[in-house]
Amino acid sequence: MTTDTSPANNKQVKEKISQIRELPSALRWVPATVTVILMLMTLDYLFNLGLLTFVTGLETQFYYAVVALLLPLVFLLWPMRDSQQEQPIPWYDYLLSAATLLVGGYFVYNAVPILERGWAFSAPELAIYASYAYWVLIIEAARRAGGLPIAIIAGLFSLYPLVADIVPGPIQAFPSTLEQTAMYHTMSTESIMGVPLQAFAGLVIGFLVFGVVLQKSGGGKFFINLAFALLGHVRGGPAKVAIFSSGLMGSMSGSVISNVLTTGVLSIPAMRRIGMSRSFAGGVEACASTGGVLMPPVMGATAFVMAMFLDIPYSAVALAAVIPSILYFLGLFIQIDAYAARNDIKGLPAIELPSIKQTLKEGWYFIFVFGLLVWMLLVMQREAVAPFYATALLLVLNQLSKHNRWGWKDVTETLSSAAKLFAELIAILAGVGMLVGALSMTGLSGTIANDFINIAGGSVPLLLIMGAVTSFVLGIGMTVTAAYIFLAVALAPALIQGGGLDPMAVHMFILYWGMLSFITPPVALGAFAAATVAGARPMETGLQAMRLGSVIYFIPFLFVLNPALIMQGAPLMIIAVFIQAILGIILFASAMQGYLMGVGRLGYGALQEIVIRTLVLIAGLLLALPGGGMVPLSQWELIGLAAVALVPGVLLARLSQRHHRRLLTTNA
Repeated sequence: MTTDTSPANNKQVKEKISQIRELPSALRWVPATVTVILMLMTLDYLFNLGLLTFVTGLETQFYYAVVALLLPLVFLLWPMRDSQQEQPIPWYDYLLSAATLLVGGYFVYNAVPILERGWAFSAPELAIYASYAYWVLIIEAARRAGGLPIAIIAGLFSLYPLVADIVPGPIQAFPSTLEQTAMYHTMSTESIMGVPLQAFAGLVIGFLVFGVVLQKSGGGKFFINLAFALLGHVRGGPAKVAIFSSGLMGSMSGSVISNVLTTGVLSIPAMRRIGMSRSFAGGVEACASTGGVLMPPVMGATAFVMAMFLDIPYSAVALAAVIPSILYFLGLFIQIDAYAARNDIKGLPAIELPSIKQTLKEGWYFIFVFGLLVWMLLVMQREAVAPFYATALLLVLNQLSKHNRWGWKDVTETLSSAAKLFAELIAILAGVGMLVGALSMTGLSGTIANDFINIAGGSVPLLLIMGAVTSFVLGIGMTVTAAYIFLAVALAPALIQGGGLDPMAVHMFILYWGMLSFITPPVALGAFAAATVAGARPMETGLQAMRLGSVIYFIPFLFVLNPALIMQGAPLMIIAVFIQAILGIILFASAMQGYLMGVGRLGYGALQEIVIRTLVLIAGLLLALPGGGMVPLSQWELIGLAAVALVPGVLLARLSQRHHRRLLTTNA
């Protein structure tokens, strides 16, 4: 079978969803050139080469240069209104792009006096006017690239210091003038140039480049071929292929939508061929792509921002994410296997599948490069430069391969794709940075945690539920990174201080719940993108994705209640809790589809199924739940209760199966 992911065919779909417009031929060189300049600046900054000290000699000057280089692209690539996507670029967008470059260049040029003379608190008149202009331009760029909700939230919060003294209740604070607010937003290291942008400039750029190069060099095709070669022949094979390939590629790309449109164009038609419905196939791909962003070693921009907030190496975040991601993909795998077994869905014929030997022969070096990246991250602890070494090695090996060797067209396409990704992220991060800056400027970031604790009455479970709901709601209207940044400042301290919870577990909890909007209606952007590829009804696909990915709704509670699931604790405790969670999730996922390995179908007839599946579901939840602490039962008590629910459930399932066979024999 062919495994061409058809990037040319997907380009229009992808750009339609992201609302990116095509540049006129005279400007198509611009994104690629921007990427080249950004790479040179970043390499000079990270490797301390000393070749471009006029923009990289000072840390804040480098940050200003990154924004000044990328932000003008937003006004060229994203139209003011979605309806203008197919129209030529209007004159005012050229003007906005030029103005952004000019204002950004002003801050780059004046980076030294901004730092040395404290312009964040007292600046010349021209700098203040430049700050006003940058403020407005960044909010508009965030609206175009990230959507109206981000612009509204970031815009309103950026104005908060002006009215901090007249707002009601616990969010009241000391006010600032318009001049003071503008100076702080643009010239301090706590707002636009704060943690989100610092994470992007110091860590994210390299990993994004690695992901783009991996995809453009044929890495996506290799992983999909490998997945089909290994799993395509088993029952429900193409759906299991989607888990494997989307998990790996999502880990590299860090984007749910891009992942769906890359791997989904092959896995969804293959799932349809073996008898799975359009909505089910779309739901599988949406869940797999969402999980990919939560899977190490590369988890998208949010994980790098998390490392900066927690002040820990990125490798620690990646290591903490291993067990939760395994549990999520296991739950998805078991649901697919149970669905295929219950509905007698076979795999694809072996003759149609790629050869494992040939696949590895053509793309072995992708695994080698992947291994180098992991080794440099976890062993050498060189997360800032690791992706650059991995990318360099990948490019060399790729050019030595006759199968995926690049031409000049591939080079320009890769550079342009990277520029679009960079521009989108920089607009969102700069906008959300002002939200963080407003909380910092008013001092609210230090007191809002106590307010949350008071609202919850000191109840840790209530704080967790508040955190889950808030993360989910913000995830609906904002990107995951934007929602995470807001909650990392506002809510995480309350959970850590008021609940005494593990900091890593709390930040991972927020990340997971922010991701849920991709598969949960009414928004479910990942599911809706998959529905576009599958030709399915969006809402129906969203409901299927919600059911298939249901295990992700309680995994965050598991690792918050017991941080052993994020590698925090003694090795024996981690192993014991992990094994117990695996067994619990197998039972939970099996109950969701009504089929348990080793037992078979969980009942025939509506009433029987409800009773048996409920018993198995309860057993799974009890088994996965960590005992002690906030849970009033010990681990052994939970295991005992799980057995009390599971044993009768299995016995009833066996009786139901026997009765069903007897009826079939009688009717025959």
